[in-house]
Formats: sequence, structure tokens, C-alpha cells
Amino acid sequence: MIYDISRTISTSTVVWPGDSPFSASYVYRLDEGKAVNLTTLTLSPHTGTHADATYHFESDGAFPAEMPLDPYIGPARVVTVSKSTGALTPEDFAHVDLTGVKRLLVHSPVSDISDDVWPEEFPYVSVELIEWLAGMGVVLIGLDSPSMDAFDDLTLPGHHALNQYQIVNLELLFLRDVPDGDYELIALPLKLDGVCGSPVRAILRTMES
Repeated sequence: MIYDISRTISTSTVVWPGDSPFSASYVYRLDEGKAVNLTTLTLSPHTGTHADATYHFESDGAFPAEMPLDPYIGPARVVTVSKSTGALTPEDFAHVDLTGVKRLLVHSPVSDISDDVWPEEFPYVSVELIEWLAGMGVVLIGLDSPSMDAFDDLTLPGHHALNQYQIVNLELLFLRDVPDGDYELIALPLKLDGVCGSPVRAILRTMES
């Protein structure tokens, strides 16, 4: 079974306040006698479900085309937390055994918010949590939140800690109705050069028994 854990990108999709909203315009249209429909897209690379490139928060960081691919494909664990705001710490995962987990996808109440509504509050990762997960060999952390850091924290400690421990991230996952458990994750960023992130089509595939 496949779970699509991507947010739909449309003209009503909410974006980070001040970022560029998604739009699409026609170059050619079938109903105007052209051979094809051809559209031009305008969007932020952080629209909907996306992967940050390290260039997003480090001046010498990698563009999406340079990011390693291995972390975005492979076994992943979905874990639900009750926290709807504030920093996630190891204590928020005391109810599960994360031994051997390489990719952690965190399901919070944010997944219940529709694509066109900005979450006024959301959970984010603490440096303590990142250090703890790095010690267990985690290579990817995914949140249904729009950021790895608090909305008003301009120092971005979570992003920088992820980079320090060479952990990649996914943001704005859509984990509603996805049972907790183990899956195969596929969420590749586009091979984009010179930009700070990439939308992804993130899916989970149930593991074969």
C-alpha cells in the first residue's frame, strides 16, 4: 500500500508569510487552438511538502542538485506526538523504541490542518533531540510542521544542528490517516541548481512481510 504524504500544491496552498505564493499561467491552450496545454509555474521551493537544501541557511551550503540522495529513500518510522507547539525533545518519544531507526517522520496535530490554512503554532525539533537522534544514526527527520525551528527564531538552531550532524530534513509532510509504524520512504528533491530547497512528492510504501 502507498500513502501519499505530500501536501497538494495549488493557488490556495498557504506559504510561509512573505514568501511567493504558487501560481500557474498558460503559454499555450488547447481551447485556443494550440496543439498542447503549456503552463508556466511560479513558486517558492518551500511550497508544500519540501526538502531544505543546506544553502537555505548556510551561505556555503549545498543546492538541491548537490544534496545526497540516499537519506531521502529507505526505511522510515512514523511516530505520533501529542505536542502541538514548542520544541520536541527526547521525552516526547518516550512511548516508542527508536533503536535502529534511520528516518524519523513526526506526526503532530499539524497534519489535521488543511493546505490553505497557516498553522499558528507548530512543534519543531530541539537541538537536544537532534543530538540524541544523531547518536542513534538517524539520517533524516521529517515534520508536518513548516519549519525545523520556531516561527520567530531567526538564529535557526535546529537547521544548523541538522547540518552539523549531516541530517537532512523534510517539512510540511501530510501524515493524516497514516498509522504509526515502519515504511519505505521515497521523497527525492528535484535536481535544482542555485536555489535553497525543492518541493518533493513524498510517499510511504508499506513494508513487505
